[in-house]
Amino acid sequence: MAGDASVRQRAAIRREKSPAFGAPPQAPEHDDLQDKLAKQKAAAAGPYKKPSQIAYKVSLVLVTIVAAVTRFWKINHPNQVVFDEVHFGKFASYYLQGTYFFDVHPPFGKLLFALMGWLVGYDGHFLFDNIGDSYIDNKVPYVAYRAMPALLSTLTVPVVFLTMWESGYSLPACLVSAGLVLFDNAQIGQTRLILLDATLIFSMACSLLCYVRFYKQRHAPFSRKWWKWLLLTGVALSCVISTKYVGVFTFVTIGAAVAIDLWNMLDYRRGLTLQKFGAHFVARLIGLIVIPFFFYLFWFQVHFTILYRSGPGDDFMSPEFQETLSDNVMTLNSIQVNYYDTITLRHKDTKAYLHSHPDKYPLRYDDGRISSQGQQVTGYPFNDTNNHWIILPAVPIPEGQRAGRPVGNNDVVKLRHVVTDTDLLSHDVASPYYPTNQEFTTVSIIDSEGPRHNDTLFEVRIEGKKKQQLRTMSGLFKLVHHPSKVAMWTHGRPLPDWGYKQQEINGNKNIAQKSNIWFAESIINSDPEDKRFSKEPKKVKTLPFWKKYIELQRAMFHHNNALTSSHPYASQPIQWPFLMRGVSFWTKSDTREQIYFLGNPVGWWIASSILAVFAGIVGADQLTQRRGVDALDKKTRSRLYNSTGFFWLAWAAHYLPFYLMGRQLFLHHYLPAHLASALVTGALLEFIFGAEPVDEDEDGTVVSGSADAFAHAQGKKVRRVWREKDSESAESTLASWVVGVVLIGAVIAGFVFYAPLTYGTPGLSIEGVLRRKWLGYDLHFAK
Repeated sequence: MAGDASVRQRAAIRREKSPAFGAPPQAPEHDDLQDKLAKQKAAAAGPYKKPSQIAYKVSLVLVTIVAAVTRFWKINHPNQVVFDEVHFGKFASYYLQGTYFFDVHPPFGKLLFALMGWLVGYDGHFLFDNIGDSYIDNKVPYVAYRAMPALLSTLTVPVVFLTMWESGYSLPACLVSAGLVLFDNAQIGQTRLILLDATLIFSMACSLLCYVRFYKQRHAPFSRKWWKWLLLTGVALSCVISTKYVGVFTFVTIGAAVAIDLWNMLDYRRGLTLQKFGAHFVARLIGLIVIPFFFYLFWFQVHFTILYRSGPGDDFMSPEFQETLSDNVMTLNSIQVNYYDTITLRHKDTKAYLHSHPDKYPLRYDDGRISSQGQQVTGYPFNDTNNHWIILPAVPIPEGQRAGRPVGNNDVVKLRHVVTDTDLLSHDVASPYYPTNQEFTTVSIIDSEGPRHNDTLFEVRIEGKKKQQLRTMSGLFKLVHHPSKVAMWTHGRPLPDWGYKQQEINGNKNIAQKSNIWFAESIINSDPEDKRFSKEPKKVKTLPFWKKYIELQRAMFHHNNALTSSHPYASQPIQWPFLMRGVSFWTKSDTREQIYFLGNPVGWWIASSILAVFAGIVGADQLTQRRGVDALDKKTRSRLYNSTGFFWLAWAAHYLPFYLMGRQLFLHHYLPAHLASALVTGALLEFIFGAEPVDEDEDGTVVSGSADAFAHAQGKKVRRVWREKDSESAESTLASWVVGVVLIGAVIAGFVFYAPLTYGTPGLSIEGVLRRKWLGYDLHFAK
């Protein structure tokens, strides 16, 4: 019985020492017996010495230097605007000018470009309007701009190397993982231009490294180093999500590891009191959520502070927000609208004026439906007298009491067309293009004041505060038909010739739709003595940070989800791991040069294959365990699941969610997942080529020779399992070195072969282009 208790105690100790499933990788821990065996084996050949770390340090310096060469090589070519530099270069210029703009991405990455422009004394005069515009002619410090992402991309390579090193992997494994990123054409091509991905990928890599360093301090909780790496993990996570919202996938990766770690801390065998566990939970909550969130908010505060002038982003924001910007047209020209004013109305999205003319709707439309043959009401893009409407109350106001009567929110009004002297009306007749939407027309004043009175009533529903008055420019509103509750709406599809190719106006039953918004642009019958038109200087208004932040967040998410239109170079997630297509960034016909965004096929296919191999190994291990066959020792299995598994989780978290997205997707969305796949590849390389079969007893103790006989004498079963060798011994890494050299050699060959498409030079002949169309890539100059 005492022997049984001893076995259970040792088993419990081993369970406590094993890292939690899903925990980040850590340096392997050897038990005393293994250390003794290693020392005895080494003593037979000579004095025992721990392998030096110099080789790791030298390799780290070398990969950093090579990374700098590959990222900065010919960074000044081409000296023209390339692909999405039209966006992010433009945003940097807007920052330098203080001009408000709108973008679906958070501000951190764009602020870095603006900082670089400021450091070199650039004033932001060039707005990057078109791909192919010359940087030289426009005197733009584009090399400085490109140097910033190139530097971050350079540093990403040693971060990958350090992540593997800190995780306890052999030098060949570290070099393979770093090499797959170092010599990848996509990682280079996307991160040496004025784009956000270098910041995103570097921050994501730093998040993984910092969390690995934090986890290695788990035996010294709340120490100085423990806090340092926890907080640095939070800062890195903040930088990821402050660059692009897909950075939330890095939060998922780290969050999953933290959740599993905390769950295992609850095990009573860990000896933690609930108070101690609560301290661990709160520390991680503060370090990984609260602090990153405040850093994230900080960049938005910087964003709002710098962009104080009116600009192209005004239209995306509410009138309240726009009035916080200097030089804003709403601040300068917003005037209260009174009853009996003659006004022009414009649609917020299409900018079409509400328009009418004497022509009638045709008796029959092309699909055979019958119209009311009423007067046409359309959307017209140009200023015209047929755009003038008088806004009237539902109940007429006596002549002497009309002055200064403002139009308020939710007021019921009529709109009278000035030229034809008819009133706007909507009724239960299908519109020309939308059978489910109501037709808009006009009727005579006699009918409007008689039997059709109710059909000419409309509610003015002003966006924003409930108690407010309608104002020109700033008063965004929906015009809702009072009886039928449809909102006046228009769209970009032009009417046929009978409608003079103008826009259709109809009644939209979906009142909540954002495209139902209109605004009063101007008041036509202005009285020079009217105090409303006095040109007194108006102060820029203020708005609390939280209101501005929440409004901007809503607009960013709305427009990001609306990016569903087709693109010639868009691709699907299923295509990315196999590198089935790329993206054309830039071409120059006279020299046959082109930049085609494409990964290194050799590296991508190797990494994708290894991902499948890992899933197969885990699946096979689970099946064999179900059948009572234990093929791996506990240490090897723990490392496979918790170290390689952590990297595989990072890949899955950065890849699989794209299958749920309906927006435009491109190959560059896979780059963070590709980095994670490189980590998996190096880790699995060591697992496959760094393990050896050994005999161990049921306690997990390695036995051989007389020890084997002694174990049998004690009645213990001996089994053969696969166990990882010491990752620092030359013997254990020989096979890894051979395979690693072969893999990196193949990757370098693939990189060199596709380098002309990555760097945009030299130009390729027709034969050279055709040789690179491995999977039918849509390259230019193929004929």
